[in-house]
Amino acid sequence: MWKWVGIVLMLWSGCGIAICPDWSHMKAKQEITGLSAQIAHWNQAYWKEGKSDVSDEVYDQLNTRLAQWRRCFDDEPVSDDIPLASGTIKHPIAHTGVHKVVGKEELRKWLRVHHDLWAQPKVDGVAVTLVYKKGKLVQAISRGDGIKGEDWTAQVQKIPVIPITLQGPLADSVLQGELFLLSNGHVQQQMGGMNARAKVAGLMMRQTHQPVLDNLGVFIWAWPDGPQSMAQRLAELTKAGFALTERYTRVVRTADEVEQIKNQWQTSPLPFATDGIVVRSAIEPAGERWQPGEGDWVVAWKYLPVSQLAEVKAIQFAVGRTGKISVVAILEPVQLDDKRVQRVSLGSVGRWRTLDIAPGDQVLVSLAGQGIPRVDNVVWRGVERIKPVPPASHFSPLTCFYASPDCLEQFFARFVWLSSRQVLDIEGLGDSNWRLLHQAHHFEHIFSWLALTKEQLQSTPGFNSARGLQLWHRFEFARQQPFTRWMSAFGVPLPATAIKALNERSWRELRDKDAGSWHQLPGIGPEKAQRLVAFFHDPVIVNLAVWLGEQGVKGF
Repeated sequence: MWKWVGIVLMLWSGCGIAICPDWSHMKAKQEITGLSAQIAHWNQAYWKEGKSDVSDEVYDQLNTRLAQWRRCFDDEPVSDDIPLASGTIKHPIAHTGVHKVVGKEELRKWLRVHHDLWAQPKVDGVAVTLVYKKGKLVQAISRGDGIKGEDWTAQVQKIPVIPITLQGPLADSVLQGELFLLSNGHVQQQMGGMNARAKVAGLMMRQTHQPVLDNLGVFIWAWPDGPQSMAQRLAELTKAGFALTERYTRVVRTADEVEQIKNQWQTSPLPFATDGIVVRSAIEPAGERWQPGEGDWVVAWKYLPVSQLAEVKAIQFAVGRTGKISVVAILEPVQLDDKRVQRVSLGSVGRWRTLDIAPGDQVLVSLAGQGIPRVDNVVWRGVERIKPVPPASHFSPLTCFYASPDCLEQFFARFVWLSSRQVLDIEGLGDSNWRLLHQAHHFEHIFSWLALTKEQLQSTPGFNSARGLQLWHRFEFARQQPFTRWMSAFGVPLPATAIKALNERSWRELRDKDAGSWHQLPGIGPEKAQRLVAFFHDPVIVNLAVWLGEQGVKGF
């Protein structure tokens, strides 16, 4: 059955403080109703057909999001563990569920008031009760709502690793544990959950053939009313055939020890998928006192998901130096590994339209290579969706060399490019500082800064005298940069291989080349050769090249 994430209020960045959407009551009602209906549809498919239309991770995160919305708008009370369905068979001893701590500090507080502590992996599967009477397995019950569940006896009795008969202290016992997919060296950090929970639930709710059930295992995590000594419980479980419990149960005393074991299990080969670590006290109340949501002697600390659910707050458009329009999604902050992610690129306008993302949508975000955030997919689209209109696509590699109200985005993108390390290497000048300089000195074009004097730079608002002098020296250094770097500053559409193969070392020589000559260079096809001829003869480019020559820049 679904193992619900504890409805602990969490910052959508994972930091522990809930942020409520800025919605009207009517909009909140619409969004809550819409997401509730979607989750109800998934539940119906899960319970009636034993299938999952969405991954366990997405389901958990969306359910947590729904619960948080309900808290924000007093839609209805929610508890730590929300039941999916009650079933018809009563558990001899109730399933309490497990509270999920938000982080290490909450765990540390819990540890201070509990004793005789043991850590176990939070096995990713479905919870089950096994009932043994007079040495025989007489009943297996799904978790359900913790009080009642479904009768899984016939299916469980076919699972080879679960003993049908027992002797000794376990001959008359009630055991609670997790049915899981057996795996040969499952490394959670690399392989993820692989939707293990939904797969196991599907097998249990169908008339599954014996060979498939051979792939299931069981991890017993509770023996209500068992021996007081945890060591004795573990030894008896091992003798009875439930050896995994002893193998993966460890004594712990501090939050640091728990964290170390948690990290080890997340990165080591295990026979099952896991989604965190469980810490329990061996000091438990009598089984008759167990109630759903009241198991305060056990907590779980979940792994941070590889992908995090994030709400799209806004869609922004940016014009790059070549005139291409890119789309950026502004997110409610989320924590991915050691990064706090608030912005993620959606690529071109065409890709954004294909993704169909609007403010208010819930997207799954992960880190791609080199830690770059990306949107994996849209998992929930809001009921009310208003998408912004992208700017007109009249920009090109030959636009916005000169300042104008319509050109500022591309204009400043050109400044950021030319000052970068690989071009003119003007250290310490980013977008904001270029904007300060432009505001003070009203640049006519992207090279106007070359004409600024020491005095002008030293008296620029936002820069002190020392900073202004430093900038002047860096501008003078840029003036002496090699001709090939100034070609890059101009944005000449030449690949690096072609630049290296050039024999010409002046702007005039390049301007005089025809399409056939350009075509001889590596990486230059006929179409690109024609574009290069057009670039060097464009009136704006010609005028700027003349101006650079007047400033004494090499090659011009």
